Amino acid sequence: MTMQVPGSERFSSRPVDPDELARSLPSSLAVHTVGQEQIDDLDPLTYEVIRHRLWSVTDEMGESLKRMSGSPIVTDANDFDFAISDELGQEVQVGLYNTMLVGAVDLAIYWTLRHRADNPGIESGDMFLTNDPWVGGGLHQNDVMVYQPVFHDGKLFAWTSAIAHQPDLGGVGIGSFSPAAEDVFSESLPTPPIKVVRGGQVQRDVADAWVRRSRVPMLIGLDLRAKIGANNVGAERLHALIDQYGPDTVKAVMKRMMSDAEARLRDKLTTLPDGSWTATGYQDQSHEGDRGLHKITVTTTKTGDHLSFDFTGTDPQAGVVNCTYAGMRGGVMLALLPILANDIPWSAGGLMRCFDLVTEEGTLNNATYPAAVGRGPIGPAWLTGSLIAECLAQLLDRDLELGRNVQATCCGTWDTAVIAGLDERGEQPAPFLSIMMEPMAGGYGARPHADGIDTGGLFCIPMGRVPDVEMTEFLYPLLTLWRRELPDSGGPGRHRGGLGAALAFTPHGTSIPMGLVLASAGKAVTQNNGLSGGHPGNSGLDVIARQSRITELLASGTLPSTLEEISDNLEPGQNYASSYLAPGEVFAMSWQGGGGYGDPLTRDATAVARDLAEHKITEAAATSVYGVVLTGGEVDPAATEAERTRQRALRRDRSRVSGETRGKAELSSVKRVDDNLVEVTVDGATAIACAHCAEILGDTNAGPLALAVYNGAPTDAGPQIIATAEDYVDAPVVFRQYSCPSCWTALSSAVVPADHPDHAATLGKRTVTA
Repeated sequence: MTMQVPGSERFSSRPVDPDELARSLPSSLAVHTVGQEQIDDLDPLTYEVIRHRLWSVTDEMGESLKRMSGSPIVTDANDFDFAISDELGQEVQVGLYNTMLVGAVDLAIYWTLRHRADNPGIESGDMFLTNDPWVGGGLHQNDVMVYQPVFHDGKLFAWTSAIAHQPDLGGVGIGSFSPAAEDVFSESLPTPPIKVVRGGQVQRDVADAWVRRSRVPMLIGLDLRAKIGANNVGAERLHALIDQYGPDTVKAVMKRMMSDAEARLRDKLTTLPDGSWTATGYQDQSHEGDRGLHKITVTTTKTGDHLSFDFTGTDPQAGVVNCTYAGMRGGVMLALLPILANDIPWSAGGLMRCFDLVTEEGTLNNATYPAAVGRGPIGPAWLTGSLIAECLAQLLDRDLELGRNVQATCCGTWDTAVIAGLDERGEQPAPFLSIMMEPMAGGYGARPHADGIDTGGLFCIPMGRVPDVEMTEFLYPLLTLWRRELPDSGGPGRHRGGLGAALAFTPHGTSIPMGLVLASAGKAVTQNNGLSGGHPGNSGLDVIARQSRITELLASGTLPSTLEEISDNLEPGQNYASSYLAPGEVFAMSWQGGGGYGDPLTRDATAVARDLAEHKITEAAATSVYGVVLTGGEVDPAATEAERTRQRALRRDRSRVSGETRGKAELSSVKRVDDNLVEVTVDGATAIACAHCAEILGDTNAGPLALAVYNGAPTDAGPQIIATAEDYVDAPVVFRQYSCPSCWTALSSAVVPADHPDHAATLGKRTVTA
């Protein structure tokens, strides 16, 4: 008999149909549900009390997980999440931690209901474990979900779940990252849902088999029990709530929470204009030795109260830069929750009813088995979320109130560095393995009304934190040389993107080289794009200082602050590489800040002076990017005006103008498009005009706009471009800038492949849907 590969069945592009799922369950598995009348009969006070109690239950689950886990990924970085779901797996309340995981929790429960209800059965006191990205629960194998059915009076009432990223679950590469992987068999083994707790008892054979795969089995075993404990806390609190208010009332509140979240999001969408917006991004390199670029593209269409995300045209799966359907869905939730649902309770089961996904199988963000997916959440899923955010920003920027939620792309990706070796500081040498969690301090994107937050965190982990330096040095044999914000790393704009940061360390307390695995993106082509003419933030950069002078410098009492002081042999780390770091060598990583918003030449000059005084930018950037001339730290108004005029003239001289403008518009009655563009009515038709000089650039839905376009060296974007594209990819990479051909205000600025689609046809425009 040929058995189906778990997770190979296609998930629907629309949210699961609860009625269809309920009908498919075996008669032996009774479920508890309520009718619409009971939901409608809830009084407001009871509803709010129980809703907040459910919220507090999830928070307590998260705190329980943190208190029991020994992994810095959980205890320090907050890279985990948890949820309460209804009897069919629809997420009622999710945590405020790793929001990408929200897109995968329900999929694992749906799969379990369909494929485990008969054999081995779903019973009270059971818990399941999975790390299979094709099933769901997580976005790659290092995301491990433990979840349990909660029964009341013999009927399945709800599910609780806890997920955390594990430091290592086996595979070829340390930390389960295999940069050379071409398929899943070089990575950690994906495990479909297995029953790890039966009748309230941990199954020792399953638990032993689980921890055996890891290079750090004690941490994996402790995290397993921490997730079991978090689920126990969730079940106990749910039973207490049921005992106090009754099962029908609690279940009615759960259903109402999802319906309310759905209704509020649909109401918000209804107020926004219909249209379609497209965004395209790239992964530079797909695996060790690759020098290609790999495209993800999405068209976001808003019609009435519904969204559609169409990924048709995305490149085929390749190397390790793939994610499954769960990862793509997680990327969508990464953007949707903070941008569209920031003021709506996160009852994800209701929110996900408001969109559908159109996707081709076998692509970068809908990879089929047995693709390598180790980079899934911090590669293609993250890029998917950034592209969705870019589209939603163009939608929301048209609304003055909702436009406050617009944000340029945050730090763009996660710069992965995994180290492993032998710690010789104690009486007995001991192996160690760690993922450097410092990139948790990414820069936030700029907004139409404010700068991005410097080293403010990650868009997808609202509660994320960086580890304590002293604790890292206590746990692992390394010495941190610096951990600091990077001047100029925030994308230039009328509002500046938040700064990224840098870390440098050297082995300390070990006499043998430690293994070093690198996995990243955004070095050749930036992934932290700006909006409305704002420039991208800095490119990522990893450097290994070979033949360094660090031992001599430290012995002399000198603490170096630059790589140039340390070595003359600086080796750039590739996006994907298996390397090493020997005693006496130094590893330095620079992760990314946020994109800017608006033309940098329109930034308030006093804000530029303040940035310089606070070491947010360098003096060179103040003049070359922002056009601000400072004398003794003070703005020289006349010289600044002259410099900005000169730079606009440079844009004019270096750009190619396509199309013809149509004269000046009357700007007394316009509709906002973004910081620079407005919709105006000309001869009864809707047109796009420059908000600064009133030049009419073209009709809304008739051909491309008349724009000036410039393609130059990536470094023309500013000193934040610190990596050299030729070190990573073969394809030519350019700084592309579109400007108004009348006043030369920057309308769009990006570092992209030379063959990136020409957006002159769509810039500032929305394709109105039928």
